[in-house]
Amino acid sequence: MTTPDHQSPASPVAKDRIYRSPMALVGGVLLLAVMAWLGFDALFRGHGRTPWLALAGMILAVPLVVAFTLRPAVFAGEDRLRIRNPFRVISLPWGEIASLRSGYSNEVVVKAGGKYQLWALPVSLRARKKAQTRRARAAADAARGSRPGGHGLGGLGGLGTGSALSTGPTRAETDQAMDDLRELLERRGEAESAQGEISVRWAYEVLAPAVAGAVLLAILYVTG
Repeated sequence: MTTPDHQSPASPVAKDRIYRSPMALVGGVLLLAVMAWLGFDALFRGHGRTPWLALAGMILAVPLVVAFTLRPAVFAGEDRLRIRNPFRVISLPWGEIASLRSGYSNEVVVKAGGKYQLWALPVSLRARKKAQTRRARAAADAARGSRPGGHGLGGLGGLGTGSALSTGPTRAETDQAMDDLRELLERRGEAESAQGEISVRWAYEVLAPAVAGAVLLAILYVTG
């Protein structure tokens, strides 16, 4: 008499890490709220050609605001990196990525020679400067505390000014995100499941309404 085979439960699939810009999200929501307020006011209270101009302007502007603020995101999975930029979605297997480069912008460099900007991870030079200042102050506090018999501000239970100023993250948020992506690239770059072809898709759901709004504005301008 045979006993049924008991299959081990499948290992859970790791969820993608999602990186987005909080400031862009807040700015996008505020812009959309202002546009809705002004646009609907012109639509329902305007006279003559004003409602049509407001409608055309909203059809053009809303997709663009969404594209540059709410849409950008980076999805880092075990096998590939998916970049959702304003007008394109790029799917990159880790095996096709040569490096992740940070300068005045954060970019992915592929082995074929191309590069793609990460709109969802904008570089903030101000945040970098603050993080560097915190690192320098933390190092100075540690040096004072490690001196034999030293009683610097950093050694008085954190009550000194230097200790207070050195608190907080010592790495800019987007730089830390790039470090995480580099670690994932190093770990998964040679994996068999992380090989494949690069896929690029245009965001027609953004481009089509924006073009329609631009055409409508042009028609209203010509016939005005």
